[in-house]
Parts: sequence; structure tokens; C-alpha cells
Amino acid sequence: MNLPKEFNYFINAGIIRKIKPDFQKSEFLVEESDRAFRGLNKRLDLMGIDKDNANSIIKDCYDLMMELIKAKLFLDGYSSSGNFSHEAEVSYLKELNFSENEISFMNELRRNRNSINYYGKLFDEEYADKVVNFAKKVYPSLKKIIGGKK
Repeated sequence: MNLPKEFNYFINAGIIRKIKPDFQKSEFLVEESDRAFRGLNKRLDLMGIDKDNANSIIKDCYDLMMELIKAKLFLDGYSSSGNFSHEAEVSYLKELNFSENEISFMNELRRNRNSINYYGKLFDEEYADKVVNFAKKVYPSLKKIIGGKK
């Protein structure tokens, strides 16, 4: 399994800091994620997934899920910054009772998104489809968790 370090590790390292809950930032991130999710679905309906858009779709799925994780962090009074902040945010999924398989896939997706952005790696339509299916499964779960605390 490809699991990130424990969330407390990132608190102790100063990558995650305790703050006053920021409802405004959280709400903005939820709205942004909602727009991105709607846009992704429109794009998929119109164009589907092909070799020309596979990387873009992977990055979009990653970003919209990370926005929801960050929204939940803000609601719960946490903020992240610096090196390893995305790994810290993914590790928060453990605190939210996501399965090890879901956390592992999200952590793999984090690494693959970095491979796209920083190393020019190309992914195929099959992997992009797998990411889309994962996003469509996890997105409602994250929304439900966030919605329950507002």
C-alpha cells in the first residue's frame, strides 16, 4: 500500500497548523470544487477521454478532490503549507475514516499528478478513466462529510 505518513506527523513537523476554523475559505473551496466537478462532467460528456486530454483530466480530478480535503481542514481548524503539504492533506483522509485503499489511491494520484507537472509523464486513457471513476466515488463522500459540519 502507498499510504502517506500519519496526520500527527505533519502537525508535529509544522506542516499542518491549528487555526481558528475558516468557514469562508471552506465555503469558497467547496463552491470551486463543485464548479470544477460540473465542468469535468460536461467535458467528459462532450469529449470523453483520449490521449490528448488524459493528463488534463487526471490533474482536474486531483485538484477538485484536494479542494474538498482543504475545505474540510479549514472547517476543522487546520491549515497546511510548505513542502509535503499535499501529502499532509491526503493523510487527513485517515482522520475522516476513508479506507486504506482510497487513501492509497489518492496518495498514488498525488504522486502521479506531480509526475505530470514536474517530470512530463504521460498517462493513458485507461488510467485517466480509473481516476475519473475514483473521483466520482470519493467526491460525494467528501461532500457529505463537509456538509454535515456546516
